[in-house]
Amino acid sequence: MIIDLLQLTDREKDFSFDIRPDEISWDEEFARIENPVKISGKVVKHASHVEVAGQIGGEIVIECTRCLQPQTMPLEISYRVEYVSPEHAASSKEIELKIRDLETTVYEDDKIDLVDLAREQILLSLPTRFYCKEDCKGLCPKCGANKNLTDCRCEGNDVDPRWSALKNFT
Repeated sequence: MIIDLLQLTDREKDFSFDIRPDEISWDEEFARIENPVKISGKVVKHASHVEVAGQIGGEIVIECTRCLQPQTMPLEISYRVEYVSPEHAASSKEIELKIRDLETTVYEDDKIDLVDLAREQILLSLPTRFYCKEDCKGLCPKCGANKNLTDCRCEGNDVDPRWSALKNFT
């Protein structure tokens, strides 16, 4: 959904719609969206900027960092983003950024794409590490077996030959 700021007659506009997975440009390997995601919120037009705030809800399938098993994780994201026109954006390459500047985006052609906003907020909310359970045992480095499902027979006391000389050191 595109918000055309020139067509925005009121200062505020509420929105609520579902985004199908095929509408989101998604290239993450460890996470995927399989069901529609709901985005709702409000666009508020100010003299120098536009504020968009609301909620994103749904589910995402994400792989465990240790065992690579897919798990469904709920998405419950609150967001608040400010948009400024290119003429109001900071143009100097050597300026000190403030925390507020990190929540500011420049819009082009007097339009804001809410699907891009949702994609960005989902990506920002993803954990850097996700575990299927706190005590996940992961994969065997030798045979690749999922240690949560099976006990592999690989021995864990193999020594890298580069370190073998240290065995005799006392």
